[in-house]
Amino acid sequence: MFLIYQPEGQDEPTRYRYNPRRGLMAVEREDIERRTGMTYSEFTQHVLKGSSVCRRALLYVFLRREHPKTRWEDVDFQWDELKLEYSRQEWQQMRDGAVERLHGEELAAALEMFDQNIAEAIDDAEESGKASLPVAD
Repeated sequence: MFLIYQPEGQDEPTRYRYNPRRGLMAVEREDIERRTGMTYSEFTQHVLKGSSVCRRALLYVFLRREHPKTRWEDVDFQWDELKLEYSRQEWQQMRDGAVERLHGEELAAALEMFDQNIAEAIDDAEESGKASLPVAD
């Protein structure tokens, strides 16, 4: 999964690889818990549900990696400047799950949607083997 950030005036978006199970250090996860008031597991679910404070906390972590002096107060964005995108591998995993769960017209509609998203998704070259679900247990 990728966190895509494109503030106004920036020609190309910045893509940050986001894997909730791996990729954030303990100190980063603990900071996220303090800032959001949620456990890290709850945070990962709320990121997917669109929580603004959770997405801000995630963006803060990535921006601070690039610019260590970034302050929480400095991180502000318009809603359309920040989005999450599944990788091609994650879309494929969801498609495989749909094949196992759905049937008939519902399956056909789902496969059409998954195939379109797979074709447009970013290939995550670092994703080895089967992608995992984007939520930490």
